[in-house]
Amino acid sequence: MKKTLLVFLTIISALMLAIAGCGNNQDTNEATESETGTEVTPQEKDQVKIGMLKLTSSAPLFIALEKGFFEEENINASETWFEAAQPIAVATAGGSVDVGATGITASLYNMVAGGQQLWIVADKGREQKGFSSSALLVPNDSSVAAIEDLKGKKIGITQTGSTFHYMVGRILENHGLTINDVELVPLNSIPGLMDSLKSKQVDAVILNEPNISTVVAEGYGKVITQVGDEIDYQTSGIFFSPAFAENKDLAVRFMKVYTKATQYYYDAVLTKKDGELVPGENYDEVVNIIAKYTDQDAERIKKGLPYMDREGRLLESDIQTQIDWYAKENLIDKAIDATEIVNTGFLEEALNN
Repeated sequence: MKKTLLVFLTIISALMLAIAGCGNNQDTNEATESETGTEVTPQEKDQVKIGMLKLTSSAPLFIALEKGFFEEENINASETWFEAAQPIAVATAGGSVDVGATGITASLYNMVAGGQQLWIVADKGREQKGFSSSALLVPNDSSVAAIEDLKGKKIGITQTGSTFHYMVGRILENHGLTINDVELVPLNSIPGLMDSLKSKQVDAVILNEPNISTVVAEGYGKVITQVGDEIDYQTSGIFFSPAFAENKDLAVRFMKVYTKATQYYYDAVLTKKDGELVPGENYDEVVNIIAKYTDQDAERIKKGLPYMDREGRLLESDIQTQIDWYAKENLIDKAIDATEIVNTGFLEEALNN
């Protein structure tokens, strides 16, 4: 009898403990629901608007969009397309886009000199020795064989104060000439430059890839010099708006995405073996992504893939060189200090974390 009673009490105790446990679980669940709401939802993504052109040099951004790199950092990135560089800088400074990706021009420096603010934070393409990006070309039957032969000649550029203007000026100075020794002809567009070279309305032009390869292949132009062989030049960059830069956590996460994409791009298309470019593991994938976002043929893309730093680092020293040159040529209202426009801290933090 005593043994039966002991078994019965043991069973009752076990049942009471189980019921108490269920009650505790219910209390825990209720507490969780009272703290987080009746439904647990994923963390809301940060919205980032990116202003850019349909250019090959925007490849890292295309890669990040296509491969979901932004989602990995809880960012919902959306692209806003522009037709020219300057409106992107204006939109970034004004905050209508959070991030701008475009060329670094005299008009950008004039904006900052005039009191507007934005930050150049990373590389988006540069001229580098050993890589074909931009070049000075003359008609195929031209007697011009060296830069010195351009004295008194007409040279086509896109616009006054443009990156093309800067490249011509710096190349001429490397060879003892100045802008005043030639006649610069603004032609407003790349097709305009190509047409003027073909029809010999100008004696020389600056062009970028893949247009250089197209002109040479079609037989109406030849390269006199590669810009990267003449100067190290930070042609374009990633810009942050003032408001976006104030959100440091988001700005650094954006840079983590960007550096992951620049590494992916570099390893796919910019690796060299024995001094020659060789396709990397993801070469075709990257070319096809660029072709998709630029609305160009993949074979055309392969003719010229711009150089950029593998980790997205800006050629900081060149920014002050550019400012000083533009000021010397009276293309900006006043010289500014590069520290007023450059902030690489977000990139460095992203690389170190």
